[in-house]
Amino acid sequence: MRKRTKNSRGLSQYVPSALLFLLFEAVAVTLWLTKDNLFYLLNFSYIGACLGLGTALFTAGKRYARHFVQLAVGSYMLLYLGVISRENMQIEGFWYYLFTGVFEAATIHYAVAKIFGPLLFGRGWCGYACWTAMVLDFLPYKVPQTPRKPIGWLRYVTFTLSLVFVAALFLANVGHLERIMFWAFVIGNALYYGAGILLAFAFRDNRAFCKYLCPVTVFLKPMSYFSLLRITCDKSKCVSCGRCRRACPMEVDMTDNSRRRVNGTECILCMECVKSCPKGAL
Repeated sequence: MRKRTKNSRGLSQYVPSALLFLLFEAVAVTLWLTKDNLFYLLNFSYIGACLGLGTALFTAGKRYARHFVQLAVGSYMLLYLGVISRENMQIEGFWYYLFTGVFEAATIHYAVAKIFGPLLFGRGWCGYACWTAMVLDFLPYKVPQTPRKPIGWLRYVTFTLSLVFVAALFLANVGHLERIMFWAFVIGNALYYGAGILLAFAFRDNRAFCKYLCPVTVFLKPMSYFSLLRITCDKSKCVSCGRCRRACPMEVDMTDNSRRRVNGTECILCMECVKSCPKGAL
């Protein structure tokens, strides 16, 4: 009887992982049936399976769990969707498909992962699926070594430039837009990686690109404010040791449960704060 109870408790901790997989499976089946395209079933089933398995590995105490998801999902989107299938999954691709009135590829991706999805899971995309951060997280400065810089406004510059770039192509009636979008994806990613690595070493902070330059955060930040899935602090257990803040790559004050907490819209659900808490307060 005791053994059965213990096993049931052990399995119950994996319920959130199963629910996450089922959520993506629901999206996969819905898009498959509405768009009459088997690709969406395979695409979102694969991503959901990776996220479900990754979170299950984290629950089992595997420290490589998040990096597994990053590599599995990020590499798939970068190499298969971007390079092999020649789909521009960057923000320029979103503008391109939006201007052409096509709800496919990048527009669906942005709707699920970066516009409406964050209302549920915040900036989980940044922590588990971003192909830029996938590389940057392997650099040596996992925890910021310098104070945060007041240059977050740069993200609005890159956001505007991406919009102006695509709008200019349409206004100038440029031909071969599909080919241009592909090369924009290739060159854009090279620039993002280069800028991300330079910023990481300049500011001694792996996530400097995410904090100051990434244009996608313009979508993510306001939606993440209302996220249903949030890390909260049990004040009765917290001893104010400060370890969670020192471990957070995005410098979020996890001891404050309000939505207005310091850098609250930048939590990437990496769980480094949870792992560092000596009292299990998070």
